[in-house]
Amino acid sequence: MLLPLLALLFAPLCLAASFQTDHAKLVQLAASSNGVIRLDEHSYKLLTNPKRTWSASVQFTALDKKRRCGPCKDFDPNWNAVAKAWSTVPAAERDNHFFGTVDFDHAMSIFQQLGLQSAPVVQVLPAVEGPRRPASGRSNPIALDFSGGFDAAPLAEQLSRHTPVPIPYKAPIDYSRIASGLFVLLSFVAALRFISPILKSRWTWAAITIITSLIMTSGFMFVRIRGMPYNGPNGQWIAGGYQTQFGQEVHVIAMIYGTLAGGFLMLTLVVPNQLSPSRQRMQIYLWTGVIFVMYSVLVSIFKEKNRGYPFRLLL
Repeated sequence: MLLPLLALLFAPLCLAASFQTDHAKLVQLAASSNGVIRLDEHSYKLLTNPKRTWSASVQFTALDKKRRCGPCKDFDPNWNAVAKAWSTVPAAERDNHFFGTVDFDHAMSIFQQLGLQSAPVVQVLPAVEGPRRPASGRSNPIALDFSGGFDAAPLAEQLSRHTPVPIPYKAPIDYSRIASGLFVLLSFVAALRFISPILKSRWTWAAITIITSLIMTSGFMFVRIRGMPYNGPNGQWIAGGYQTQFGQEVHVIAMIYGTLAGGFLMLTLVVPNQLSPSRQRMQIYLWTGVIFVMYSVLVSIFKEKNRGYPFRLLL
């Protein structure tokens, strides 16, 4: 009679010791693998102990080349980076949440047990007992949402809702972007000596001013403010009515205005300075013809926009 009574008395102590041993094994496995426990059937049972006082985040993946799982390969480095960041947390909090990875080819039975047919999948296992047990009492796995992509930053943000303290993940410094920026800056400085004469030329700024004026007077801000499309259905580029205009129409009108302005400048500034009478006469005919044709096009566009307009020039 005495031995059975002693066994009943010591049974809780044995269970507690076994439970502490399981937890210690998980801590050791996490420390030996850079924060991520490579789970098989045995270690998965340890991690998902039905009496666990810890929580866990588990990645279900298929990294073998024969599985051809591109998303798995893209996600795995980010998962490891977040787990590594968690490994820097003080032990008091770190040892109450574990990161694990289940690879299909190493633990196929776990996938079958959970009915998983795709990868990657991330589940969070809440604590079942102890102070970290959710107030709702929920113990079922929580599946993470990948709508934000596979990047490490949104992953750390989601998992931080289930960890004792937020995961101290910081994105690594992108040295390639810094190098690219420095290269562009040095290239600009090197090219500045060749660009400098162009930037100092009054003709450069005159051309910029004229082009800007033409674009603005052709309705650029009207189109931008109203959010008009570049063109209409079926490639239509002339919008009917006074209060509508397409983006392509701005470019065409600006080109017409520029050609007309160029024609008048040639007649007033260049043609009078021609020494040859025949050349002067030819240029007068040429630029007068250009002005008449472009005005005719401008009036025809206005007529198309405002149906019922009765006048035309040539077209």
